[in-house]
Amino acid sequence: MSPVDPLTSTVLSAIIGIVLLVVLVLSLLGVRRPSTPPMVLCAVLLVTAVTIAIVVRPIAMPAIGVPMTVIGIGAATLGGNPFTRRALDIATGKRVRETEDGGILIVAAQHADPAHVRTLMRGGTVIGYLERICTVLAIAVGFPEAIAAIIAVKGIGRFPELAEAEARERFIIGTLASLLWAGAIGLIVRLSLG
Repeated sequence: MSPVDPLTSTVLSAIIGIVLLVVLVLSLLGVRRPSTPPMVLCAVLLVTAVTIAIVVRPIAMPAIGVPMTVIGIGAATLGGNPFTRRALDIATGKRVRETEDGGILIVAAQHADPAHVRTLMRGGTVIGYLERICTVLAIAVGFPEAIAAIIAVKGIGRFPELAEAEARERFIIGTLASLLWAGAIGLIVRLSLG
């Protein structure tokens, strides 16, 4: 494949930066109430940006690359929240109630009344943000092996809570959705920076 001329590379890099900005804005609008259409649009935009980054390989000049990287890190970190929560809602059919901090409420099996509710996986929202920022940074700097450590630390920290089926399901789906989101954006940033 012949190298892309500087003007085309700059224009495509700017387009990728704009796509990441749109994804960030749409994601932020969905933080309170994630819904499927905006998340699908974000996913389509990200697939388009990944395709451009892989096929054309535009290299962003620093004037575009630095803001694009910052926007990409924001889109990966903050934007992954509504994407992951929407994936969890779809997978669980909204049968699991969330707490404000991203934990889940579980009614003890032997008790049917809500007085015997306990909270599992507290802090899931903050853990998700940290997981995504570490993932996007690991990929952007060319050290994707760090993702294995991220998953290991998260698994070890959550292990005692994974005895409940709802917690296991939420852990697996949430982790995969979160990593997929951050990984796609990390790939876009990495390829665009050369």
